[in-house]
Amino acid sequence: MKIDRIRTIPLLGETPDTGWAQQTDRQECLHTLIEITADSGLVGYGSCFTSQALVDAALELLRPYLHGESAIEPERVSEKLLQSTFWQGRGGSVAHAISGIDVAHWDLLGKACGQPVARLLGGYYRDRIKAYGSLLFDEPAKLIDKLNAATSRGFKALKLGWNGFGRVSSAYDELLVKTARETVGPDVEIMVDAGGSEQYWPHGYKWAVETARMLKDYQITWFEEALAPDDLEGYKKLREHAPLPISTGEVLTRRQSFLPWLEQGAVDIIQPDCTKCGGLSEARRIAWMASDHNILMVSHGWNTAIGLAADLALAAAMPVARYVEYITPSPYIEEIVLVPFVLDSDGMLPIPTAPGLGIELNQDGLARLSKRKA
Repeated sequence: MKIDRIRTIPLLGETPDTGWAQQTDRQECLHTLIEITADSGLVGYGSCFTSQALVDAALELLRPYLHGESAIEPERVSEKLLQSTFWQGRGGSVAHAISGIDVAHWDLLGKACGQPVARLLGGYYRDRIKAYGSLLFDEPAKLIDKLNAATSRGFKALKLGWNGFGRVSSAYDELLVKTARETVGPDVEIMVDAGGSEQYWPHGYKWAVETARMLKDYQITWFEEALAPDDLEGYKKLREHAPLPISTGEVLTRRQSFLPWLEQGAVDIIQPDCTKCGGLSEARRIAWMASDHNILMVSHGWNTAIGLAADLALAAAMPVARYVEYITPSPYIEEIVLVPFVLDSDGMLPIPTAPGLGIELNQDGLARLSKRKA
């Protein structure tokens, strides 16, 4: 079975608030879907956390290496793409495009075999996993409304980040966290994401360790992106001295970039994003390397329904996995699938068991959000 054609599908019009200093417009395309059609007629879908313009440009570089390639050998083909773009890739939008191609390849392989991707990745260690709703901080009154809306949808874990946190004062940081804890009560987990990958992040180790101590007082599950994303030495010190787990990794691409963080013990939790890091093939390798170093892998998932399905498949196939990220609310998740994801009474998401990624796209919803005909 060979690749017949590849096309990109932009998602725009409902782009969630990012919290970035240079605020994005809802019409801006930050997520691009990859559609690979095999010569058999089977279609696989992947997702890239990158604009369509950048993915299309990357595809111009990648097409010569994809021409006539197998549509059902994701790991080999992805490694070929990574190796063949050594001088013009090694990260950035090229790696992001390879990520979407790889996820679509796994979807195709599963459909061709009549098996779910989770089984092809190694098997089901679990059939459901806890989803944490991913939200941005807001001023206290609005934050209370956001939190109540999320818990009413069934979330038993919530991650809050960016916006005012770390950008006003330490007292304001504590007010936000205190408001969140008092609103959701003691039985809902809270994670805090400082958003240290934002441009010109002003804080270093001392701010991070003091903030970590404050977060511990409010039973925060982990502290994410407390430092700039390349501050390996700072993260090593922070992990040693912070009284709660430390996490990062969403901006890294390729397994080689993750190695120093794992080998040098810089984090308690590593967060590869399969729509950026190289796809499921690369994310699985990173997850196993993390497991070998007794570091928990939790996929970063500021994502689409396709990315979420990929994250669920990977979480199913890892011996130790505890969470999956779920941006909420987001039409790019809820409105592009025919059968929506549904949390159970414990705030858990079931792992898909149908062939491929186990989801069926809603072509009408996809047409509306991509501004094309169904």
